[in-house]
Amino acid sequence: MDEATKDQLTARFRAYLDSADGASATDAGAEDESVPDLFTLLAEVAALKNEVKLESRNLKSALEEFRGLYATLREANTRLADEQARSREQEQQLGQQAQKELLLDLLDLRDRLQAGHDQAVRFRPGRLSNRGAVRFVASMAEGMVMNLRRLDETLLRRGVRPLAALGQPFDPHTMHAAELANDPTQDKGLVVGELRKGFHHQDRLLRSAEVVVNRPEGE
Repeated sequence: MDEATKDQLTARFRAYLDSADGASATDAGAEDESVPDLFTLLAEVAALKNEVKLESRNLKSALEEFRGLYATLREANTRLADEQARSREQEQQLGQQAQKELLLDLLDLRDRLQAGHDQAVRFRPGRLSNRGAVRFVASMAEGMVMNLRRLDETLLRRGVRPLAALGQPFDPHTMHAAELANDPTQDKGLVVGELRKGFHHQDRLLRSAEVVVNRPEGE
């Protein structure tokens, strides 16, 4: 390598070192300018601390308000659930009452049909009666039997069953003693007659039976 080339490379290296020293000095000055003093740092920390306290208070207030709203909402939901339960219970009671009234009306209709059938069966023609009247009463009794059978089937589908009373001991919970009988051959308190049938609906008493209870003389 000749001397000219060495001098040229040496000059370039010196220029590079000079430029590197200037950049380092510039960066150091910039770092010095970017580093705050202690008072500014403490002021910024105090401001940040106050801001954190303020945010904490706001968060605490928000949480308390949320708890209050949650408690109010839970209480409202509880009241709504209670009102819905009462409403359903009232609707159920009204439905049961309406159904009971309808079933009692059907039982009243059955009593009328049964009474008409019994009268038709007890019919005895007089001397002046013709065969047409006898056939008419017999056909009427047959029609009533058919209607009674259909009505009993309808009541049975709806859970209405007759109460067994005749020949049973008197039960004041399901029977009403309408009359008393004096039959010494029967036990005391035994039901010897049934004036109106009683019925159960599901597992409840729908209508009590009107019965004749035996009570011999001297008892």
